[in-house]
Amino acid sequence: MQLITEKLIQDLLSIEQAPCLSLYMPTYRNHPDNRQDPIRFKNLLKEMEQSLLQKYSSDETKSFLAPLEEIAENLDFWNHSLDGLAVFSAKGLLELVKLPVTVDELAIAADSFHTKPLRKYLQSTDRYHLLGLSRHEFALFEGNRHSLDEIELSSDIPKTIEDALGEELTDEHITVAAYGGAGGESNAMHHGHGGKKDQVDLDAERFFRVVAKSVEEHYSKPSGLPLILAALPEHHHLFQKVNKNGALLSDGIQVNPSSIGKEKLAEMAWKVMEPAYLKNLENQAGQFCQAKASGKGTDNYKELAVAAVEGRIGTLLVEADRIIAARITNLVTGNTQKKDMDNPRVDDLLDDMGELVMKMGGKVVVMPPEYMPTDTGLAGIYRY
Repeated sequence: MQLITEKLIQDLLSIEQAPCLSLYMPTYRNHPDNRQDPIRFKNLLKEMEQSLLQKYSSDETKSFLAPLEEIAENLDFWNHSLDGLAVFSAKGLLELVKLPVTVDELAIAADSFHTKPLRKYLQSTDRYHLLGLSRHEFALFEGNRHSLDEIELSSDIPKTIEDALGEELTDEHITVAAYGGAGGESNAMHHGHGGKKDQVDLDAERFFRVVAKSVEEHYSKPSGLPLILAALPEHHHLFQKVNKNGALLSDGIQVNPSSIGKEKLAEMAWKVMEPAYLKNLENQAGQFCQAKASGKGTDNYKELAVAAVEGRIGTLLVEADRIIAARITNLVTGNTQKKDMDNPRVDDLLDDMGELVMKMGGKVVVMPPEYMPTDTGLAGIYRY
């Protein structure tokens, strides 16, 4: 799974070379359902072709679509899908993003990339990271209330104790580990080795310190997501001892993550995450109510549009799946205009506002309707 980050979206929004091709579609994880995915993809390419032909020649259109046609024929690519797919293509750029959530079908050729579905996922409050840890290795997952998928770690991040400690790994550790297998979780780790056990414990502590720092710097800080630890009970205490990552939740999963299936791990993770998720929603709503009472927040979309173009919104709460049939017509004054839209999935006021707030360094949070503190579909907290 590729990480979906604000940087990815900002990079896409910075492309100003038309045409920018954006394609979204739901996909299937398993055979035989995933056989229909490349067929649906080709159908969306036909829609894209018709759109391009309205402005470009047949030869130009064919060259624009060539990179996407190659994807359609790549069977290996379609055999490793998640729940959704986003594709972005422009001259010199091709970005493929597999999504752990389903998305509506959409094929758009425009002057800029359509990032609303990506931003909606990124701004959802049910997302978390899960760290699966043993004495000898670790894996990192990203999950939400519905799914859990392993993240492909950067090549410069040590994934095993051998990678992390290298020549500093003690001979005693290697000797004891040989009795315990790849997981290193057997009783041979804990009994009858005296000084060797002390060395093994010291190696584990040093490995955990490397893991904690790597996860914090490369994943927790850029994403801001809560982190759940899944490990044997004795490893929780040791990891908490060396950890400096404020994203780590106090509650975790006390089990060797490699001993259970991913579906069970996802179920256990959500039991840990759900209380933090609900508390976060309540806190977001409470902060807005306090800000509004002190004149530092509003749910009036016209006032928020002006504040958005001026960069004054620190946090914007947006109601999930809500569409407001209006657009910001002037990016200098923030003037808005209500109008009927041919395709509200492509553009609406909440989309405009979310994109502006992100560009200005603000935070956008998608809220379930039942936790939204207003009935207008949006609520903003001013920076000043």
